[in-house]
Amino acid sequence: MTHPPDTLLDTVAAGAHHDPHGVLGIHEGTDREGAVEWTVRARRPLAKSVTAVFSDGTRVPLEHVRSGIWEGTRGGEPGAYELVTTYDDGPDYVADDPYRHSPTVGELDLHLITEGRHEQLWNVLGSHVREHGGSHGTSFAVWAPNARAVRVIGDFNGWDGQAHALRSMGASGVWELFVPGLGAGTAYKYQLLTRGGEWVVKADPMAREAEVPPATASIVTESAYTWSDRAWMSRRAASTPVSQPMSAYELHLGSWRPGLSYREAADQLVDYVSAQGFTHVEFMPLAEHPFGGSWGYQVTGYYAPTSRFGHPDDLRYLIDRLHQADIGVIMDWVPGHFPKDEFALAKFDGEPLYEHPDPRRGEHRDWGTYIFDYGRNEVRNFLVANALYWLEEFHVDGLRVDAVASMLYLDYSREEGEWAPNVHGGRENLEAIRFLQEVNATAYKRYPGIAMIAEESTSFPGVTAPTDRAGLGFGFKWNMGWMNDSLQYIKRDPMYRSHHEGELSFSFVYAFSENYVLPISHDEVVHGKGSLFGRMPGDHWQKLANMRAFLAYMWGHPGKQLLFMGQEFGQMSEWSEARSLDWWLLDQPSHAQLQSFVAAMNGVYRAHSALWARDADGRAFTRLGAPTWNPNVIAMTRRDWHGNTVVVVANFSGVPLHGYELDLPEKGVWQEILNTDATDYGGSGVGNFGSVLANESGRSTLVLPPLGVLWLAHDRAASAR
Repeated sequence: MTHPPDTLLDTVAAGAHHDPHGVLGIHEGTDREGAVEWTVRARRPLAKSVTAVFSDGTRVPLEHVRSGIWEGTRGGEPGAYELVTTYDDGPDYVADDPYRHSPTVGELDLHLITEGRHEQLWNVLGSHVREHGGSHGTSFAVWAPNARAVRVIGDFNGWDGQAHALRSMGASGVWELFVPGLGAGTAYKYQLLTRGGEWVVKADPMAREAEVPPATASIVTESAYTWSDRAWMSRRAASTPVSQPMSAYELHLGSWRPGLSYREAADQLVDYVSAQGFTHVEFMPLAEHPFGGSWGYQVTGYYAPTSRFGHPDDLRYLIDRLHQADIGVIMDWVPGHFPKDEFALAKFDGEPLYEHPDPRRGEHRDWGTYIFDYGRNEVRNFLVANALYWLEEFHVDGLRVDAVASMLYLDYSREEGEWAPNVHGGRENLEAIRFLQEVNATAYKRYPGIAMIAEESTSFPGVTAPTDRAGLGFGFKWNMGWMNDSLQYIKRDPMYRSHHEGELSFSFVYAFSENYVLPISHDEVVHGKGSLFGRMPGDHWQKLANMRAFLAYMWGHPGKQLLFMGQEFGQMSEWSEARSLDWWLLDQPSHAQLQSFVAAMNGVYRAHSALWARDADGRAFTRLGAPTWNPNVIAMTRRDWHGNTVVVVANFSGVPLHGYELDLPEKGVWQEILNTDATDYGGSGVGNFGSVLANESGRSTLVLPPLGVLWLAHDRAASAR
């Protein structure tokens, strides 16, 4: 038996070798007569004796060679074995040997990872409880191509990784180790030896659970959840979101009703959202993040639902319950940048890896974060698979992709000379564009009926155009132009609005250039902007009337809707993640009436397909104005595919308009299906007694309430009589 060189044994004993399995474990050889023999080597420092006990009962005593490495041989067949170790104090320690096991990552997996085409990356990398080689344990696999050695540390080895060094899987840059006996709940991190000779400690980029912040370790996890949303998922797969109602309630789970876990929130959120009539919930990011004040937009655990609210299966339960109540779930997703926290992705193996190495492309000046290297196969794969992970493992119905504009342009928030142009000399980030096209095309291919939504604030063309037509392939784009213009308009005193009608009507020029979502999001109620209620002019009654009018106009405008939590009942203070919404306001009848109005409006909206079936079709929309023209009045027609028509008439002046003539698109009876000035909602009760009659030419005479909006639906049955 020939011993490996002393330097090799010393390196392996220190857990600093790239291929510990090449020395440790069981290896085939020949004795002096040429017969096959098997050599067992194990690292057991401070041991008094070590014996390999094979499954056939054979016991092979090992001898100490060097640096805590023991060695022994046997003939015959190799077989599985355990190591029995005796120390000076304490009983014998019996354990399976991690280094007798074959790799848990296959050649096809490695090929797909290298090519950047592994669509279920989370099933290969990270930690996984599994049966392997006749043993129950946990496999670890991590991508770290610049590392000289990788060790896994955790509460199972006293956070000393010398005995648990991973093996390099060659040019793929993947490192792997199976550790028998470990199960779910194990806390761990990786130690990586950089090319500069420094050991760095990192959380697992592919961890599917993490410790509750401020702790930062990864957690071995497995799911035992059984879904009960088959009916929802089947309906979703057969649907097309652009032609379905979408009224999303955006919320920050930690401050909606503080202290609730995922499971505790399930009943309350389902009841509340159902009562309010929203079709979807949009969660601000739920991936793990260390700083609560980032609201989840600086992610350190892309595959780990935040543990602040419970186990990943508890999040599955929450989403399942929402689906069973016919409520869709959208989650904010942040592939545009990541924070510089030392324990996470930043310079993961000692060098730029997930981030672009050129600071002109790899650092985000405004946010103090790193930008992903979208041109690197493995990084692009990490992100594409991450999107698929949330869609597959958590059944989310859509991803709202944050900060798309910052991804599209190399000169985003940079001065001349601070950015590097693309290969054509332009400012577009071609690699990021290809990534967005890939993630959208792949997501829609695998999960029909979902919604990929871009938070994109520029005029970049084709955001929602198909990728085969050179578009980005999103299903929807946030209409930031509409949001800015309409908020600018609505905060004006009604006395002066007539001079700024263009702030509302300009959106009609481009309303059908993309598939839009109209967002009044968390961004509009923070950083000194105040609440939506606080933006409204006038006294308390006028503010609430403006709120109702604004929301009804928004819901009647082409596009889907998103409203941030608290605005549905007129939250008066600016939102803060550190405290609850001001639920006490519902003790005031006027705010409870606003909440009732939003619920009623959502109900009417969902019941009338003319308001949502053809949101992206300009042929289903007409701006109305004749014969009377009043710059404070905005009127429009919405139509579905079956001849159903709804007219939206908004009077943003502070006085009622009696005898207002308007040419409606059809003669006959028009039912007043929504009046924001109804007394039930806290209004003054000005209206048309429930219906309006249009003559043969379609002309009608209306009473328009002050700071009010009417929705009128054509009653074809009554009109035919």
